[in-house]
Amino acid sequence: MNTMESIQTIRQGLTPAEVAKGLAVALVLSHFSAPWTREEPRPARVSPWLTFWAQKLKTACFFSLFLAARSWLALVNKHVPEPYLDEVFHIPQAQVYCEGRFWHWDDKITTPPGLYLLSVAYHKLWMLAQCTPSSLRHNNLVATLLTALLASQCRHLIEVRAAEREGRESPGRPSFYSFHTGLNIALFPVIFFFSALYYTDVVSTLVVLVAYRNHLQRLGPQQPGVANDLWTVILGLHALFMRQTNVFWVVVYMGGSEVVHVLRSTKPAPEGSLTNLQDPPLRQSGPEDWLFCALTIAGAALCNPVKVLRQIWPHITILALFAGFVARNGGVVLGDKSNHIATIHLAQMLYIWPLFTFFSAPLLIPSFISALTYPTQYLRRLLLIQSRQAALLSLPYTIFTALVAVAIVKYNTIIHPFTLADNRHYMFYIFRYTILRSPAIRLALVPAHTLCRWLMWDQLAGLSHATNAPPTPSTKPSALPDATNPRPSPPTPTTKATATTPTTTAEPLAFLDNDSTSPPTSTALLWLLTTTLSLVTAPLVEPRYFILPWVFYRLLLPSWSLSATASVKDNNAISTAAVDSEGGSTRAKARVRRIWKEVGPSRIDVRLVLETVWPFYWRDGEGRVADGGAVQRFMW
Repeated sequence: MNTMESIQTIRQGLTPAEVAKGLAVALVLSHFSAPWTREEPRPARVSPWLTFWAQKLKTACFFSLFLAARSWLALVNKHVPEPYLDEVFHIPQAQVYCEGRFWHWDDKITTPPGLYLLSVAYHKLWMLAQCTPSSLRHNNLVATLLTALLASQCRHLIEVRAAEREGRESPGRPSFYSFHTGLNIALFPVIFFFSALYYTDVVSTLVVLVAYRNHLQRLGPQQPGVANDLWTVILGLHALFMRQTNVFWVVVYMGGSEVVHVLRSTKPAPEGSLTNLQDPPLRQSGPEDWLFCALTIAGAALCNPVKVLRQIWPHITILALFAGFVARNGGVVLGDKSNHIATIHLAQMLYIWPLFTFFSAPLLIPSFISALTYPTQYLRRLLLIQSRQAALLSLPYTIFTALVAVAIVKYNTIIHPFTLADNRHYMFYIFRYTILRSPAIRLALVPAHTLCRWLMWDQLAGLSHATNAPPTPSTKPSALPDATNPRPSPPTPTTKATATTPTTTAEPLAFLDNDSTSPPTSTALLWLLTTTLSLVTAPLVEPRYFILPWVFYRLLLPSWSLSATASVKDNNAISTAAVDSEGGSTRAKARVRRIWKEVGPSRIDVRLVLETVWPFYWRDGEGRVADGGAVQRFMW
């Protein structure tokens, strides 16, 4: 297939009616990308001109996303009109449901029927006569657009909750960073690729984001009512109807976050007590603080059981219903149980970091520049050795995790038969040319896994990298762990912002003043725990399994502050040196780094999407090796 043929196919798919429909959808999504909630104050008065063009820019971005997804769907429908790979199971099952035969079930399908029920509702809503492969695939196109919207709203609510914890003025409108985060997640290559195939992953991600948005609203100043509790149960069950592993995100991650939220409002215990919640920002914590945070959460929860149970009973209900399903079903998966036996696959937590690094490469460029400019300071901060006492804990922790990784590689590397049975998946070639080459290569990859983990955790902590400011003496912040202040306490909320409290602009396109708050240590630990539970129980390694861990990681990833803070050396400590407000050159460079952080990931995602699309379609006669001579194509 040549380029001109592809362009002609796209033109046939983008009819005037489709373009008009896409523009209408973009206008609606742009309008709802900035929802008002009763907890948020209305923003200050802003320029009507700026508001007008901000809304136009959002509409243009949503419309561009629609055009890209619709073009991709047109190509798939033209050149892959019949069900492909797992669609062979999903599409016939959905067509059976469209015929009203809801008790007929294919024993080869492992996931619940949520996707098929939504497809039936979609076809009824638009009065479509038949459930064809094309119309069923169109469900995921709509889900991709809604994923961008929901992810943007979730990031905005994360910024609102961070402002409330720190006593800052809550942002009235979503920042540009929250809007761009939504687009970036929708363009995540694995999500976008399956937006044109009838798989469960895109719709599953959307439903989990709907539940997550409701969860973030429950973390507001007002205690949720019984009606919202019941709604939480309904949303959680909907998420489980898409994929069983969503139970970890709606129960462990969201339920755990609500436990921490309740404990923040309880009466503080004596300083140093295990019942006094210690939850510093991630950028100010180390291994000791992670352990102490987990212990204080457990201790404080045991001392406040009534308040905790009142908040999380919806999540306990979801967990109980899921446990009942597993007991009655005789396992987690519905069908093909012999090939999907839950096991302990710890190597998944090694594979996740290179995958994240690969898809987040643009975010790491400033880190690499910082490492080249100030290698000693950067390495000490990356290894969490800000002080001598911190080094006594961080260095053994680093050695311990490296030894654990070696043990996992040696004793817990699992090669599922499906990984080697199908050379149409990228994982087949990754395993073939790395892990399966020799045991020595497996062990040699441990340093790469470790480095990727450091880099990704560094980005999640929101540590700034100034590559243009020379190290200058500065006073070490008292919040950093050292001999006199081993466990930093969280900031005390105030009723209103003071003159020195940073506030969030109300402008609809706040490119340079977005929230840059590091996530709390408890949130990062809950994310890591949930990711571990959702991955280590799967013997099969597939990029699709990493979608939700990456989506939540991307949502938590803080933006960069315009202050261009610099990490400098000061008496065995890494301290922060603020750039002079009158330093125009430094400020301009900070803006460049900030804009690259916000725009760079989408550029790399578009490139990866195109590189994924190319091998999926441009296959010659060598691809005709199976399935009755049908062209075989590469995919995630």
